[in-house]
Amino acid sequence: MLALVAGLALFLGVHAFTMRREARGALIGRFGEGPYKLGYSLLSFAGLFLIIYGFGLYRRTGWIDVWYPPIWTRHLSLILVWAAFISLVAAYVPGRIKATLKHPMLVGVKLWAASHLLANGDLGSILLFGTILAWAVVARISLKRRPDEVRDHGGPVAAPAGWRNDAIAVAVGTVAWFVFARYLHPWWIGVAVWPGT
Repeated sequence: MLALVAGLALFLGVHAFTMRREARGALIGRFGEGPYKLGYSLLSFAGLFLIIYGFGLYRRTGWIDVWYPPIWTRHLSLILVWAAFISLVAAYVPGRIKATLKHPMLVGVKLWAASHLLANGDLGSILLFGTILAWAVVARISLKRRPDEVRDHGGPVAAPAGWRNDAIAVAVGTVAWFVFARYLHPWWIGVAVWPGT
């Protein structure tokens, strides 16, 4: 559990640092944008590695049940993750979905984390997904309060293509969701989530 906690602290701490705009600007001013991004990426990957390693270790050696979610929460979770995949794609394919959600990447993260909290009742999952959900909520609040402009990941909020881009986001998100849920989740995570598998 210690590796998982350390990974969450490092990964989310690095991401939370971007909310401190003056400190971030001072660091970029001191070292330059390139070295800042390199350090940010290296620390993020180190945190992600510790999260993956720590959660895997916890699942093998220290599983602690807190509550037992009913079966229907797994089905609801699958639907929420589908919406999360569409939101993630919409962040990079600007259209009306992106314009409505404003920050679809954070919406996708919140849906993904909330869905996993619904379907998993063990302590490690509550810690992992609960912490990520809390960070995403705080990040969204921070974005509303920032005095500076925050660059979008996928360009402008709306694009002339409009509904065509929304259709692309739904189609790509749905295909990616199906492939991940049906095939990659049991292979990478070791848990079958598709009904009947």
